[in-house]
Order: sequence, then C-alpha cells, then structure tokens
Amino acid sequence: MAGEPQADCLFCKIVAGDVPAEVVRETDTTVAFRDINPQAPTHVLVIPKVHYRDAATLAAADPHLTADVLREAAEVAAEDKVDGTGYRVVFNTGSGAGQTVWHAHAHVLGGRGLNWPPG
Repeated sequence: MAGEPQADCLFCKIVAGDVPAEVVRETDTTVAFRDINPQAPTHVLVIPKVHYRDAATLAAADPHLTADVLREAAEVAAEDKVDGTGYRVVFNTGSGAGQTVWHAHAHVLGGRGLNWPPG
C-alpha cells in the first residue's frame, strides 16, 4: 500500500537503517544519499521516507511531500556547490524509463556537462 514501508524495498530498508547508505541530508520527510553507481560527480538520490511506487503516484497522493523532495534536491545541489553551474533533477517513472527501484526518488546530477537530450 502507498505510504507504508515495503519489506522488499531497498529504499525502505535504507530509511529504516537496515541497509547502509552515504546519507548527505535528512529531514522529517526525506532522505538524500549518494548513488552507488554515480553518473556524474554529484549524483544523489532524494527519496520520501514513506513508500510510493513512483513519482506519479507520489505526486497524486501527496503534493506537499513531492515539494519536499524537490526542495531537498535544491539543497543537495547547493551543498555540493553545483547550483551555480547547473544541475539536473530526474525522476525515472516505469521500467521503460530506467526505474529499477520501485520507490519514488529524484536523481540530483551535476558537476559535469549534461547534454540534451539525455541518452
């Protein structure tokens, strides 16, 4: 069910502290941690602490929490000092878009040129 921790969800396990992660920021509603397979010098995932399957589900169910995730993405960019040079926030929604963990999350990417369109 949306909003409840899922026993088989990697990101729910990170929120619970059962799986280690390099946490860079944490609020009452979000956790931000470094991606284990970074695609840029700054590659941080920002997730809601509660479980939603994907960005679309999160946005429909809880717009305020969606805003929290985006606000934290900006804070991550500022802390990593990529906010002045530019950064990208990406939500992969669905397997065809590359989503592999079924817990809504934003990728914050920066610190190198980010060409358009993305690959």
